[in-house]
Amino acid sequence: MTSLPTYSTRQADGFAELLLAWYDRHARDLPWRVPPVKVAAGLRQDPYLVWLSEIMLQQTTVSAVRPYFRNFVEKWPTVGDLAAATVDDVMKAWAGLGYYSRARNLKKCAEIVVDQHGGSFPDTEAGLRTLPGIGPYTAAAISAIAFDRPSAVVDGNVERVVTRYRAIATPLPEAKPEIGAFVASAVPQSRPGDFAQAMMDLGATICTPKRPACVLCPLRDGCRALKAGDPEFYPVKAAKKEKPKRVGAAFVAVRRDGAVLMRKRPEKGLLGGMAEVPGTDWTARIDGATGAEAAPFRANWRLKGSISHVFTHFELELSVFLAYVDTAPPPGHWWSSRATIHSEALPTVMKKVIEAAIEGATQKPRRRPE
Repeated sequence: MTSLPTYSTRQADGFAELLLAWYDRHARDLPWRVPPVKVAAGLRQDPYLVWLSEIMLQQTTVSAVRPYFRNFVEKWPTVGDLAAATVDDVMKAWAGLGYYSRARNLKKCAEIVVDQHGGSFPDTEAGLRTLPGIGPYTAAAISAIAFDRPSAVVDGNVERVVTRYRAIATPLPEAKPEIGAFVASAVPQSRPGDFAQAMMDLGATICTPKRPACVLCPLRDGCRALKAGDPEFYPVKAAKKEKPKRVGAAFVAVRRDGAVLMRKRPEKGLLGGMAEVPGTDWTARIDGATGAEAAPFRANWRLKGSISHVFTHFELELSVFLAYVDTAPPPGHWWSSRATIHSEALPTVMKKVIEAAIEGATQKPRRRPE
């Protein structure tokens, strides 16, 4: 069995200094970030904004998160405001961002911070990990960025930087402990929060997956992958398993005034608590019926095609049926008007379904010029 390499602070000498000097000049302008010049002047990061951004950024890109983050902060400027919000409102504001358990945990976490911690987040990794939705990475990121704790923060960007810098050929995820050990050795006692953000920024803007801008990298002189001439070889990733494919059907019932029949998914499970149109009982493990005979009630159902959606662990293909009806909604269902359907807590897969049946139905209506 191969032992895990250990790193001394001497081996990482100069790494943090070079990185922080680069960050001071090139830090990204992010709505949840206090820039380094203001941090140096004594302005502190807001733990609520750091926490909110880190939860949103899990498995999601910065460009996708920006509008959601701004909307959340406008609606709920403080953790107390978010704790007082309804679950339905939080889910609606989150709709389209994916991984919906994050939104449910976001609400639970805000309530606990207010009820059990007086509205202040714990300032250590151990304390943060007691909160729902906060795992090892998120706890390290919040403790470093919000509280300037010397935590080893390792996300996908950091993994790429370190595997290239050290030429770590062990495939991910097996290489994670070695990457973490190096980051821990490199974290400076001064400015650990800026260091964590600098590592992320370097991976996002310079040490990119394809065509890294090595000539602009502050770490290029010590980068082993660059010296070997093949930075894009790293990080090495284990072969991906093929995702199973599931099928089902979705039924878009439309009233003559354009309202769409909706229902709420069970609180637990995939897309829990989100809005959807009626459909068959597909899951990540089993297929659902795909024909019109599986419709929830009789109507002149017409096949409008199909949509595909990729979840984390499986791919889904849904046959989409459309019918126009003028009846009272069944128990547990409601009619959502064309003026308000865009504000429903619709996951992306359901937006695809409705759009396949009625193009433009889920888009926010434009205001007419006065």
